[in-house]
Amino acid sequence: MLHGIDVSAYQSTAYSTAGSSFVFIKATEGRSYVNPRLTAQTKTGRDAGLVVGFYHFLWPGDITAQAEYFVSKAPEKAGDLLAVDWETTGDGTHASNAEKDSFIRKVKALRPDNRVVLYRNRNFWLNIDKTSYAGDGLWIADYTTAGKPRIEADWKFHQYTSDPHDKDVADFASKAALQAWARSPEAHSARRRIPDSRRRTPAAWPPVPMTRRR
Repeated sequence: MLHGIDVSAYQSTAYSTAGSSFVFIKATEGRSYVNPRLTAQTKTGRDAGLVVGFYHFLWPGDITAQAEYFVSKAPEKAGDLLAVDWETTGDGTHASNAEKDSFIRKVKALRPDNRVVLYRNRNFWLNIDKTSYAGDGLWIADYTTAGKPRIEADWKFHQYTSDPHDKDVADFASKAALQAWARSPEAHSARRRIPDSRRRTPAAWPPVPMTRRR
């Protein structure tokens, strides 16, 4: 299991990379916002030899325009990861299941040489997501023991805390294994729906309300 972090404009451009194998950096949101620290934060990750990923905070509406905006701003390099951050927006709305799926497929079409994963918190996974489509993999947020998210489905990344900043683990044996996976997007695209029997969580596990740092 590998350790990593995710950052946005709320974090320094000189964030600590000690002990990390990967970083996800917020690139864009909606159709007009771009992280003003994107370039500098990307350099920090690359200089440290991390696997670098970029994410887009998804809003409802104009999905094609959002996908095009995201790929126009996120640096393009083989082996980088792309992600969609699907959760409740600042005005209390969220993109629909169909919009989420459409965004992932559009980004995959625009960037066929990059893996595309879906970030969502445990509440969205259990109660909002009806299609279970996550592109090339699931990035689940559940603030509990690292590597033990309270879901039954397979996952690639787990955001397990936000204290003092967002921290993640990846379900890979080594950084080399993560790099190999990131560089072969055509090989194992997660196109099939995850059965409901694997999506549900025992009732003994209470729901955990979560709001992602934007």
